[in-house]
Amino acid sequence: MEKKQNPVRNERYSFLVNSDEKQTIENYLRKYKIRNRSRWMRETLITFIIKNLDQDYPTLFNEQEMRR
Repeated sequence: MEKKQNPVRNERYSFLVNSDEKQTIENYLRKYKIRNRSRWMRETLITFIIKNLDQDYPTLFNEQEMRR
């Protein structure tokens, strides 16, 4: 069985947080013993995006019609 290669990550995103947000993130990482911050941030962001896209997926009927 051939091992799949991971795509090379050479694109960068950066953003700023305030000190309270930073402390919250640091506390979370420490509590759950997360060492690979990049991986955690990437997976958290992509998971959130995929979940929202799934919820926003167009349907044949609107929500009220489906609840009848």
